[in-house]
Amino acid sequence: MPYRNLLFFKIKPICTILRMIPAKMIRFESKLLSMNRLVIYQLFIRLFTNTNTTNSPDGELAVNGCGKFDHITSKALKEIHDMGFTHIWFTGVIEHSTTSFYDGIEADKACIVKGKAGSPYAIRDYYDVAADLSVIQTNRMKEFEALIFRTHEAGLKAIIDFIPNHLARTYKSEQRPTDQDDFGQGDDKTLPFHPQNNFYYLPGESLCLPTASGTDCFQETPARVTGNDCFTSTPSINDWYETIKLNYGIDYLNNRSEHFDPIPDTWKKMNHVLSFWAEKGVDGFRCDMAAMVPVAFWAQAIYTMKKKWNDLLFIAEIYEPWLYSDFLNLGGFDYLYDKVGFYDTLRNVMTGQAPATSISDCWKGVDGFGHRMLNFIENHDEQRIASKYFCHSPLPGIPATVVASLISCGGVMLYNGQEVGEDGALPLGYSGDDGRTSIFDYGTMPSLDRWVNDGNFDGRTLTSDEKKLRETYQFITRLPNSYRSFQMGGFYDLMWLNHPLTQFTYGKVYAFLRYDKTEVMLVAVNFSNEALDADICIPNHAINLIGLKTHKNTTVKELTSGIHYRSTLEPNGDLKVKTNIGAYGFFIGEFTTY
Repeated sequence: MPYRNLLFFKIKPICTILRMIPAKMIRFESKLLSMNRLVIYQLFIRLFTNTNTTNSPDGELAVNGCGKFDHITSKALKEIHDMGFTHIWFTGVIEHSTTSFYDGIEADKACIVKGKAGSPYAIRDYYDVAADLSVIQTNRMKEFEALIFRTHEAGLKAIIDFIPNHLARTYKSEQRPTDQDDFGQGDDKTLPFHPQNNFYYLPGESLCLPTASGTDCFQETPARVTGNDCFTSTPSINDWYETIKLNYGIDYLNNRSEHFDPIPDTWKKMNHVLSFWAEKGVDGFRCDMAAMVPVAFWAQAIYTMKKKWNDLLFIAEIYEPWLYSDFLNLGGFDYLYDKVGFYDTLRNVMTGQAPATSISDCWKGVDGFGHRMLNFIENHDEQRIASKYFCHSPLPGIPATVVASLISCGGVMLYNGQEVGEDGALPLGYSGDDGRTSIFDYGTMPSLDRWVNDGNFDGRTLTSDEKKLRETYQFITRLPNSYRSFQMGGFYDLMWLNHPLTQFTYGKVYAFLRYDKTEVMLVAVNFSNEALDADICIPNHAINLIGLKTHKNTTVKELTSGIHYRSTLEPNGDLKVKTNIGAYGFFIGEFTTY
């Protein structure tokens, strides 16, 4: 879900929340899946394989078409794996609100659906998949399971969304197991809050939607609290009006008092939901708006899931840096979004609003747990790099992605279409023209569609610039697991010595070292639209710390060209490497001595 237009509340002292949880859970430490770095490809299924290029604004399913589980073939998955990705985050899997009708599945009223296709974050049945994504609607779950099987066969792991904070207003699970009560089924609707209710209520009030027109609209009495903690029966157009807030035992209107003993019913139901999808073979969950749910729930749920599925991955979408430590060390998350620090800083650097030296503040802000942060330059919530609202070109994304991929041992993620310069101009509909690829509408991503090439997944219809861009991204995304220093090595920021030098003063170059006992790598990126000659200084302090052997024959072998760049050993023991970095380019080289 977008983080925009939200009021966030800081959680109370953690000791009060976790007072009932066993000590062994509080000391929970995340275990990474393997030595491999986490490299995620976010794949929005509705658009990814849709080859219908009509793209009628606000078009219906029958007009604009829709991607399918079955259309993500073994060939497509092989190509994604060959780019160096370890995981695919399949976005939009679970059944959600939509205006499309299927036999046995009613369409939602337009007043509670954003766009024609609907938001994939307004879940309508936690035990079903979106019928839009199936070739044969009655076979939809088997088609999803087959996709998971193909994903594993391709050497990839599968992540899906877990949306714990809210549900669609029309939520009614038709596919839940017979031994499971539905959400809200046993609620006492006369009470604004009860620890065992699944929802929050506004007794005596009826819902008034900002999109309501005429009498044929969604009716709800008593009104339920809206998903973004909006405690009013008249949510605005900027609220998550199509969703209802879930109750995890926090009484928001009474000083956020906590009622976790006995365990709230919502906790139990959500544990069952997680287990259901883990049983389907899902390897991990990207947890939507994780900080809107108490960390106590996460500690209990993640601990419980990992007892049975030890390698199950949990990634938190979180925008509150003051909560990072709690959600990692107490909640048990494997990775956290690094949006507020990393993404926001890189965006400012890419658009010339901040110097490249400001990137140093990113790793300092997460020092000690940078290896558990997930870096990205695009995702479904953010504007496309190539859009007119961001960089007007995909090229500034290249140096940014190099930094995102190599600055730490943490995770890195690309959004489908980023690798071919998708600009977010289509599809148009509910989102309007805002530089984002709409998650609410039916349509295609034109640049990516040229790579899909009618299901051949060979890129033959890409433009020459798009092909070069994808090749560059493939080189970058393979790096995290191709060299031990990038995979699990140390990091040394070179900006403390280099920023006074001329080419660094312009604020366009950022440089650092990655190293382990067997190799030392120099990484430098150029955020300028002009090529730069950069003399990069390796301080004597770094040389001694790393144990780099230096003499007159020390060179740096640039990885893309194989060219050896000579270094100069200064009288003070510093090492200077002369490089040339192309416009929006990078220099990645390995120190060699011969």
